[in-house]
Amino acid sequence: MHTAGSPARRAVLTRGLVAAAGAFALAGCSSPRAPRATTAAPEPRPDTPKAAFARLMEGNARWVSGDLDHPDRDPERRQLVAEAQDPFGVVLTCIDSRVAPELVFDTGLGDLYVLRTGGQAVGPVVTGSVEYGPMTGGTPLIVVLGHQRCGAIEAAYKSLQDGTPLPGNLQAIVKALGPAYLLTVENPGADPVDTMIHQQIRVTADGLRANSDLAPLVKKGALAVVGAYYSLDTGQVDVLTGAPV
Repeated sequence: MHTAGSPARRAVLTRGLVAAAGAFALAGCSSPRAPRATTAAPEPRPDTPKAAFARLMEGNARWVSGDLDHPDRDPERRQLVAEAQDPFGVVLTCIDSRVAPELVFDTGLGDLYVLRTGGQAVGPVVTGSVEYGPMTGGTPLIVVLGHQRCGAIEAAYKSLQDGTPLPGNLQAIVKALGPAYLLTVENPGADPVDTMIHQQIRVTADGLRANSDLAPLVKKGALAVVGAYYSLDTGQVDVLTGAPV
């Protein structure tokens, strides 16, 4: 899955990409066709929570404005990361088809670990998968990304409110969202479903931040766990908790 991203390995990969781009440019000059645009050397991988968070939020600003870079999405990048990967962030988000982290943050191949479950529901396998990057490769950032009009959370809210279980393994999602529901019942606000979405983001991010394996990394400043809310209407990501300073 992951090859530890040492500075030496990243330097070798970067030099390889630069060499490949240079060779491609020379080949294009000898062709009667117009030279094809070559892939620039990638930006250095953010190695701190603050730098990784800034990279993501800069990408989201481009997504909102439509002025996209589409970075790291070509055959050269594919070849570069084929033997080793070194993502700078982990994003745990919903299965919703309208919330694709690589698009929302204008990132590319090999930049993010992405996990998607209904309503950001967590359990041992999901938590272990979130832990993988920070614990084995020093990935400095985790983002729990909930979103506007989440169908999974709406279904769970109605199921718990009515006392009617959902069919099959959907009920496991309902059970996982139970803590967020209880917090919502205490203070439902004008839109209880949206309140529950926000509560689920906070509950999940707080739980990961306090996790016995991740908490030491957070304490020493090597990792940040951010809770954030994505607007389907605007494309904007708003931070609710845990932004690194």
